[in-house]
Amino acid sequence: MSAVAQQMPPTIVIVENAEMRMLAPTIDVPGTVVSRFDARLASELSAKLNWIADVGTVVNEGDTVARLEDITFRLLEMEAQSRVDREQARVTFLRAEKSRLERLDEDNLSAKSQLDRTTSDLAVAESDQAIAEAQLGQARVSMHITQIRAPFDGIVTEKLRNIGERLTVADEVIRLVDPNSIEVVARAPLNTVNFIKNEDVLEIYNDYRKGRGSVRTIVPFGNPQSHMFEVRLNADPSLWTVGESVRLSMPTAAAREVMAVPRDALVLRREGTSVFRIKEDMTAEQVSVITGLGAGSLIEVIGDVKPNDRIVIRGAERLGTGMPVSISENVQTDIASR
Repeated sequence: MSAVAQQMPPTIVIVENAEMRMLAPTIDVPGTVVSRFDARLASELSAKLNWIADVGTVVNEGDTVARLEDITFRLLEMEAQSRVDREQARVTFLRAEKSRLERLDEDNLSAKSQLDRTTSDLAVAESDQAIAEAQLGQARVSMHITQIRAPFDGIVTEKLRNIGERLTVADEVIRLVDPNSIEVVARAPLNTVNFIKNEDVLEIYNDYRKGRGSVRTIVPFGNPQSHMFEVRLNADPSLWTVGESVRLSMPTAAAREVMAVPRDALVLRREGTSVFRIKEDMTAEQVSVITGLGAGSLIEVIGDVKPNDRIVIRGAERLGTGMPVSISENVQTDIASR
């Protein structure tokens, strides 16, 4: 180490170990973050809208998100209940009458025809009671669906109708989205689909953040014009937002084992490409390399780089061979404070 280098304060750097990795060439494919549960809830009745939840309201499964005017349906329920009560009273009477006539018939005190007629009337009455109970059930269902309920946990993202509007059956009223059940949907060319399978982990990124996601499914039918296939990846809901545009790194060939370092480790200068390795005495050593296969944030390097070499990924801009360094784990704070 030179006397000048010894007098210099250590340069703060961030390092990562070089390692042998299975890498494959990749292309970037655009994708979109979507929710697996994204529904436009509609009215199942013809009625006036009395109330609707505000945009941004967080609801649980079963919570009411909109209410329809229910006066007509309440009256229909009352009418159906009265019909059930009437038919039930008639059935009760005819059953008692049938029992009385059967006892008289045993003593030959009643005409056989009267018992047969009562038995027939009872069968008709029991049928009418069943019909009345079914109509009551329909009326109760109508009362139940005057309140539009959330089919899953989520957030109200859009009001599609306003209070006071008259709705018809199938009119969309409100949009509900679950932001915690998300996935990334992308369309990839056939030459990438051939090199991925379910549960493979791919890099997901955009201009603001990056992460990883596992392949949930590959839809096995492609567009005959574009030869594009749909790929769906599981995504971290704490990292991504529904509707966000992202890009995926998709392999275009089979993976092979190479010596890999982060792309941020590369130092591009007039004399060529190099990386800085940290030696045991905490000094930097510049190593010339040739770059090869790149995949996501990693890139293959060919040169005097060995597995577990500590390679500088931040702070290499002013480094030179023999300069002392101090290794930090805090990229944001320590590098900014140099």
